[in-house]
Amino acid sequence: MPRRKLSKNSAHRKAMFRNMMTEIFRHGQIETSLPKAKQLRPIVEKMITSARTNDLNSRRKALSVLKDEEVVSKLFDEIAPSFSDRPGGYTRILKMYPRRGDASERALIKLVE
Repeated sequence: MPRRKLSKNSAHRKAMFRNMMTEIFRHGQIETSLPKAKQLRPIVEKMITSARTNDLNSRRKALSVLKDEEVVSKLFDEIAPSFSDRPGGYTRILKMYPRRGDASERALIKLVE
């Protein structure tokens, strides 16, 4: 799968996806552009998969990426156990209306119940 650069340098992309992941774990869903949502999906799913093991190493890795202890504890205590019987596909991307100003494709990425 080719990775999109999204007209940002690597440090900006990394910070942007870190913030987006934190917000999706905090709120359960976020609204963003469709290319960003498609790029974010595998990153979020890998984070949830590693959180399902619930050991110290995976918790430290998650904390090094997310930087928010409340969100990491929510990920390990609430989100990951709810997906314990699911083999994958933790997120859903729903296409939305185009943005008024420049008609860019918008999408809602959310965690599956």
